[in-house]
Amino acid sequence: MEAIGLIETRGLVAAMEALDTMCKAATVKMIDMKVVGSGLVAVVVEGDVAAVTAAVEAGKTAYERTGGELISCNVIPRPHPELAKILF
Repeated sequence: MEAIGLIETRGLVAAMEALDTMCKAATVKMIDMKVVGSGLVAVVVEGDVAAVTAAVEAGKTAYERTGGELISCNVIPRPHPELAKILF
C-alpha cells in the first residue's frame, strides 16, 4: 500500500457518490467500506500518493450533490503494515 484515503459521510448515498467520484477522478481502488453507525459511512481507497490525494479532494466535493454531510477525510501516505490488521 503506497497510500490510503478515507472519507466519512453521514448517509450511504453520499458515501456512494463520493466513492464513485473518487474512482473516476484517479486510479484508486476501494479496499473497504464500513458502516460505522448512526448513519456514518466510511469509504477507504488505496493507490499511489498523488492518485489518492486527488481522489480524496474530488470525493470531498462530490457528497454535496446528494445533500449528504461530510464528517471527515484523510490521506495516509505510506501507512504502517500493522494498519492493515485494522482495515481488513
